[in-house]
Amino acid sequence: MKAPPADLEWKPDGVPVSRHFDDPYFSLDNGLAETRHVFLAGNDLPARFRPGFHIAELGFGTGLNLLAALLAWQDSGTPGPLRYTGFEAYPMTAPDLDRALRRFPEAHAVAAPLLDAWSRGETCVQTPVLQAEIVIGDARTTLPDWSGQADAWFLDGFAPARNPQLWEADLMAQVARHTAPHGTCATYTAAGFVRRNLVEAGFTVTRTAGYGRKRHMTQGQMP
Repeated sequence: MKAPPADLEWKPDGVPVSRHFDDPYFSLDNGLAETRHVFLAGNDLPARFRPGFHIAELGFGTGLNLLAALLAWQDSGTPGPLRYTGFEAYPMTAPDLDRALRRFPEAHAVAAPLLDAWSRGETCVQTPVLQAEIVIGDARTTLPDWSGQADAWFLDGFAPARNPQLWEADLMAQVARHTAPHGTCATYTAAGFVRRNLVEAGFTVTRTAGYGRKRHMTQGQMP
């Protein structure tokens, strides 16, 4: 992985915070519960799972969202592997990834293939239940070159006020271009410019109840 590593500060309770963006990697309340509310329920998962279902994510981070989706996939009994593509500009080191995920024993219990690959400098994971690739680099450059299409998007960059580049109109247009018909997206933010950019990209956008201290979040669907 050739990219600048994530510059982290660790809170006393084990929450990693990006020094670059001055923002935590997951909810201070309960990161796994937030993931399940925002990214799984926000994309109507696991109800929409089917063989070959493909999730893509802006902001791979700790891998928590991927592992939460994998847990739901396994529980659903859907045949074959879950397909996943993540886009990450500042990858964590393998020890930091492991440290962050240990906060969530349920997710950490299925993280071994990811952690093993990460420790070898590999960004692909192939198991009977998961086919994953993490694309390292600025998504504004890497996403346009991606040949895939996602059934569901997890839009999980750092807060728009701190990381506006990952929410700009051109990138949201690329998200839409790489979304399958009737595909969806979900994000924890309800920032007005993010919702407008998603609408301009072609999504039908709904503001719904957020998780914890966040009053609202955003869901989108393509025709």
